[in-house]
Amino acid sequence: QVQLVESGGGLVQAGGSLRLSCAASGRTFSSSAMAWFRQAPGKEREFVAASGSSTYYRDSVKGRFTISRDNAKNTVYLQMNSLKPEDTAHYYCAVRPGRTWTTRRDDYDYWGQGTQVTVSS
Repeated sequence: QVQLVESGGGLVQAGGSLRLSCAASGRTFSSSAMAWFRQAPGKEREFVAASGSSTYYRDSVKGRFTISRDNAKNTVYLQMNSLKPEDTAHYYCAVRPGRTWTTRRDDYDYWGQGTQVTVSS
């Protein structure tokens, strides 16, 4: 059974930084694509960043967020710098088989419970 457990969320002032972690088990992590999504109250869950054969980011976080992974620890990270109030959301990690990432929610077959990020102005 695949399990994903996120951590690292919290409350931070605008301009601050947080690093999210997602620990995975139950799948060959190195051969999987991993992604971060987020969902703000009243909004749909949206793609943030992905890591597979390459990395990819939504435009609004490019230059501020960095996705990385440690395959030996089965962990993917999201380093978030220069945070803005509009980054406030519940952040989820997700995994899909193969190394090809996508930005579509339905392409990911396992999800974590998420971690809350709140950025105050």
